[in-house]
Amino acid sequence: FYKEVRVSQDYDRNPEVAMSLSLVDKGATAQTKALYANLWDISSKGFMFGHHDDLWYGRYWYNEPGKSDTKAVCGDYPAVFSVDMGPIMDDRYNSAENAIRRRVIIEAYDRGEVITMCCHLNNPHTGGDSWDNNSNDVVKSILTEGHATRTKYLTWLDRCAEFANNLKGSDGNLIPIIFRPYHEHTQTWSWWGSKCTTEDEFIRFWRFTVEYLRDTKGVHNFIYAISPQMDAEYEDARSRLLFRWPGDEWVDFIGMDCYHGRNAQAFKKNVIALSLLAKEKGKPVGVTETGLENNHTADYWTKDCLPALKGQWCSMVLAWRNEKPSHAFGPYPSDVSADDFRLFHADPYTLFQKDLPPMYK
Repeated sequence: FYKEVRVSQDYDRNPEVAMSLSLVDKGATAQTKALYANLWDISSKGFMFGHHDDLWYGRYWYNEPGKSDTKAVCGDYPAVFSVDMGPIMDDRYNSAENAIRRRVIIEAYDRGEVITMCCHLNNPHTGGDSWDNNSNDVVKSILTEGHATRTKYLTWLDRCAEFANNLKGSDGNLIPIIFRPYHEHTQTWSWWGSKCTTEDEFIRFWRFTVEYLRDTKGVHNFIYAISPQMDAEYEDARSRLLFRWPGDEWVDFIGMDCYHGRNAQAFKKNVIALSLLAKEKGKPVGVTETGLENNHTADYWTKDCLPALKGQWCSMVLAWRNEKPSHAFGPYPSDVSADDFRLFHADPYTLFQKDLPPMYK
């Protein structure tokens, strides 16, 4: 898929240029191709605000259709809605909560929002959770023909494909998903991370996943996103972003998860590196997770977040979820940063649901 995107001059950007984009899946649906082109194009206008599980639960509520902590603060839904594919795939697949996941994804798509899905998968080899990093044999076993762990994991991928291939909006079209498996692979805490895999194993695992979903199971509504952890200032941020890079033809979207605390300088430097990589690779990019865990300051959004992203080629910034009292990363009405978030929302550079162009056309 090659698509010319005309990038308008905005915020003192470069003059209009023609850009060729290429998807991992040449057979992607028309809506998926359109979304991919628009992810690139929207970076010339500003960045989308997103929030994980925003439509499903919030700081003080759970499963109330139409609710959103973001909307409760600023009067608008987030432009990007993030959910977790892991419980759909692994041994939690019969959970009643998966019906809620499906419902809120469809609601978000019908409003024109962008959907992204991470993947906190349980450990298929040990039976532990995503953070069970006590074995170096998990990915090795998945890559071994005939191994019981491989057989089990293929079943999990089958469930992923079944969900994706039956996920349709009210318009009858398959809903495009920015699919973000094996996130934060630079770190040690996950069974797919740097402690439990070699570089060769991780790259083969990534490619194996793409090939199975795309070629064997016929999933054509995924945009494949990689997202290393970028919490600190790095001497070579570009190399960190390209840690265990599967290859240009295997990645569509470059994200980064940034839990940098109040080190706004680290955040800014990493966003700049990400923006430069977008232009180098010709791929849309975004901050796929960030926020302060229940520790916002009155000026967090306009002093820490907005200045780092303004003027950079970055399509989105996504706050992690609001859950229990000690685990809230995004805005909510009683938070100390609520007034500041309204200023953040009002800035012409931040894009929310009502600001979005038709992202699937």
